[in-house]
Amino acid sequence: RISYSIPDQVSLGYGIYPVKMVVRGDHTSVDCYMAVVPPLTECVVFSIDGSFTASMSVTGRDPKVRAGAVDVCRHWQELGYLLIYITGRPDMQQQRVVSWLSQHNFPHGLISFADGLSTDPLGHKTAYLNNLVQNHGISITAAYGSSKDISVYTNVGMRTDQIFIVGKVGKKLQSNATVLSDGYAAHLAGLQAVGGSRPAKGNARMVIPRGCFNLPGQTANPRRRSNETGLSSPIRSGYLKRKTYLSHH
Repeated sequence: RISYSIPDQVSLGYGIYPVKMVVRGDHTSVDCYMAVVPPLTECVVFSIDGSFTASMSVTGRDPKVRAGAVDVCRHWQELGYLLIYITGRPDMQQQRVVSWLSQHNFPHGLISFADGLSTDPLGHKTAYLNNLVQNHGISITAAYGSSKDISVYTNVGMRTDQIFIVGKVGKKLQSNATVLSDGYAAHLAGLQAVGGSRPAKGNARMVIPRGCFNLPGQTANPRRRSNETGLSSPIRSGYLKRKTYLSHH
C-alpha cells in the first residue's frame, strides 16, 4: 500500500483528477482517480455485484446488465451527486471491471475494490463507507445493492427508505430495505416524479464530472475543476477543513 500527503503549496482545487503511479525500475504503472470535494458532499452508492448484472458476475463472459440500471445511475449523476461504486472483488480485477462499466456506458464515479483476496468482502465495504462518512464528511443519500448489502448499508447508519435492493430478498430482510420488485425502470419513474428525488446540495455538483467511464485508448478526461483557490489546512487522515481528498483505483 502506498500513501502520500500532498504538500499545502501544491494543494488541488475541487475536482476529480487522474493519477498515474509508475514503478521506477520496470516502468509498470497503475491508473486511478483522486477526488477533491467539499465536506458534506452528497453521494449515491452502488454495489456492483448482484445489483447491476442480470446474468453472471462482472468478470464472466459478456454479463448482461439489469434493465434500467444505467439510467438510474445517470439520473443521480445529472442531479449532481458523486457516484461511488463498491465491490468486494480484489483490486487485481480493476481493469476488467472498469472495462465492463465502460462498455455499458455507466456514468463515471469512484470505485472501491478490496485489497487483494478478501475473506470478508462485506466487512470491506462497510469499513470503506464508514471511513468516507466518519473521516471525510461524505453524506450518503441513497444506496443500491443486493440483499447481501443490506447489512453493509444498515451498519453505515442508513435508513430503510435510503436502501434500494434488487433481486431476491428473504422475508426477514424485506422490512430493512426498499425492495425494487418491479425493477429499475419503475423505480426511475418514481425518482423522476415530483418529490421523487432532489438535486444535490452544495457546491460539489459544480465540480463533479458527468461523463462515462473511458475504454483504454480513449482520451476523454473526466476531470472537472473549479476556480476555488481558498486556503486549506494541513491534511489529517486525508481530510481538510474545506476539502476532502478521496482516491480510488
